[in-house]
Amino acid sequence: MHADFDWVPQPQAELLVRELHDAALQSSQTLDRFAERLLVETGTRLFDWLDHLTAPAEPLLEQRLSEAGFEQMQDVAAPDSTVWEHRLGLLPSICLQSSGGSGLAIRVESVSDFLAAQTGVDATEIQGSPGASLRTACVCIEDGIEFRVVERHGDRSYEPPQGDADLQSLLTQHESALAGRQRIWADPLQGFDHTDQLVRLAQDDLGVARTADLFFHTERAYWQSRNRAARVQKSRQDCLGLGWANHDHHTYRSSRRYFSRLVQSLELLGCRCRERFYAGQSAGWGAQILEHPDCGVVIFADLDLTGDEVDQDFAHDPLPESGKLHTVGLWCGLHGEAILEAGLHHLECQFDFDAARAQLHTCGVETMLPFTDWPFLKQAFTQGEHWTVRTERLNALLQAGLITQQQADVFADQGAVGSHLEVLQRDQGYKGFNRSGISEIITRTDPRGGNG
Repeated sequence: MHADFDWVPQPQAELLVRELHDAALQSSQTLDRFAERLLVETGTRLFDWLDHLTAPAEPLLEQRLSEAGFEQMQDVAAPDSTVWEHRLGLLPSICLQSSGGSGLAIRVESVSDFLAAQTGVDATEIQGSPGASLRTACVCIEDGIEFRVVERHGDRSYEPPQGDADLQSLLTQHESALAGRQRIWADPLQGFDHTDQLVRLAQDDLGVARTADLFFHTERAYWQSRNRAARVQKSRQDCLGLGWANHDHHTYRSSRRYFSRLVQSLELLGCRCRERFYAGQSAGWGAQILEHPDCGVVIFADLDLTGDEVDQDFAHDPLPESGKLHTVGLWCGLHGEAILEAGLHHLECQFDFDAARAQLHTCGVETMLPFTDWPFLKQAFTQGEHWTVRTERLNALLQAGLITQQQADVFADQGAVGSHLEVLQRDQGYKGFNRSGISEIITRTDPRGGNG
């Protein structure tokens, strides 16, 4: 993706997807009731959980898909179907079936957990053995509409692979190693090397995509362990057996010194650099967006950045030290690198924006003022989780002259804002980010301001 690429809304494409989505709900009472439960119990929309929709293969529909920007995929096969995807929009795939069937499939973290959480559902046997990279089950067929549930682990296909008797033990072994990896290091470079070593060992057994899926699963778990808002919302979604399958992007903060090293580790996992992100000369920060082609994982990796550095390849070229810390650099100074000690700054998930914020409020989780309120994108952080700051970190910042004694005393006494859950609503297939809005929220969550 070009460095200055700008995503635009795809209203025609989303309108076509919504026609298929709405038709399924109108024909299936089970789907309609489930969509209502999603909204009421989790603050999410069925549309945001869609993995793919199915429809009869008809020339007119193919023409409409093509005119809306969908392309027929040659590298993705589905039984008796052609698969259509939209490269410029964040939209589910469309499978046109020669058999003429219609329906939809939602994505969850675990098919077995989903089915166990449902009552009064007589689902078919799960296709795909435990631990397989793709598992699926038919929840019901009602009035010709098939409702399926899909679990993916770095697998874009539509046919579950043959079982592997050794896979489950290998997954358990590598998940334990990644989840329990040492995160606090006197020299962060040793932490990066250690992480990469564990990733390579997992890739030898599991492959690149499956290892990436496992890695980000453990990253979400670590972030969740340090963020109450995350635990509250996760429990709500788990009541329906959903997990975090509605994740939109993972935000990693990095110091300038280790940013290229962070990108190196993410690329080892199979992530690819997408557009660069810069909010303007006075913002003091920038970001590299990365995306994993098989896992559906998007990374927002941000750092302190000056205006004259945005045109260089800061994702790969090491940056010099700066004598001043902006918001991202200070956060890393206080808490550590996000891929190591600190964990994710936030996980952003897709919701019904108003419903999620209202429901979280009833659970004692407050959200900050929205920093994006567009027709096709709405965003707000939950109030930040405050973390204790280790004395060694405060002393190092003081000795380097990067914080004042007064600031150090406040951080020692009150801690500093750490992580958030981000509530997001996307419409019109919009895949981008709000440059000015994100700059505003980064300023508002600076630990020195105490507003996080």
